Amino acid sequence: MPKFKFPSSIKSRPIYGTLEARAGKAHLMIADAEGAEAILAIATPELMSQTHIIYIPCGTDYSKKLQALKPAQFYEGPSYAASVTRIQRVLQDAHMGLQVYLAGTEGLMGQAQNEAMKVGIPHTAIQTEHYGSIARRMQCVHCKGITEDVEIDPFVCSHCGLNLFVRDHYSRRLAAYQGVCIDAEDPGNIPEVKGIYE
Repeated sequence: MPKFKFPSSIKSRPIYGTLEARAGKAHLMIADAEGAEAILAIATPELMSQTHIIYIPCGTDYSKKLQALKPAQFYEGPSYAASVTRIQRVLQDAHMGLQVYLAGTEGLMGQAQNEAMKVGIPHTAIQTEHYGSIARRMQCVHCKGITEDVEIDPFVCSHCGLNLFVRDHYSRRLAAYQGVCIDAEDPGNIPEVKGIYE
């Protein structure tokens, strides 16, 4: 699967790298959908013997391949929301030196990174690799509602119905990009809808 090359942008926008196995006694790998490919690319028997994998398939079928790696623990969740309590528990019970790897969509990586930061892991110590959908998790700056999987610009806020401009400004605290009303000064004057990276 070809990887998407994100265009350069403002400083707050996340930059994703490529996962690399690091030395450590414990490893937590969280992925969704095609993010499993990043785990498969770095897996070794020694690494997997110390790894807890949390995987959300999102309609893909990588689960058997990940289980075949024989990780120390494997959990498959139906959604991020259903998996977040497990992620929180693993992070709360972790010892110093836990290596955290995140792979897949921006929504998953941002939310999981936020949970890791809550327990004191700096975002600079967390590895990320983007795979799959380029849809964004957006917060409306007006009503504060979150709309998942935004692929177009402008889009309609799923909470308050405002027409929002998809900004590159990213909040690590919220794990979301910010959307601002695009027709506030001239109601109804809305540009043609396009893909967010067109």
